[in-house]
Amino acid sequence: MPRKFVPLTEVSEVLGVSAAQAYALVRSGDLPAIKVGGRGQWRVEVDELDAYIERMYAQTREFVAKGGREE
Repeated sequence: MPRKFVPLTEVSEVLGVSAAQAYALVRSGDLPAIKVGGRGQWRVEVDELDAYIERMYAQTREFVAKGGREE
């Protein structure tokens, strides 16, 4: 059975960012996550991580289409 949730350490590996950056994505609400367990470990649903990656691809395509300029 495939896993439904992954820890932030795995999120940071998938995205190629630091653990602090992965945590910041969760804290900002850009990447939905839940806290589980007695110590409140963060977990991200695999589908949410995939959706985040797709949103970033879409934003990048839009950015490139505009000639790489910020608005």
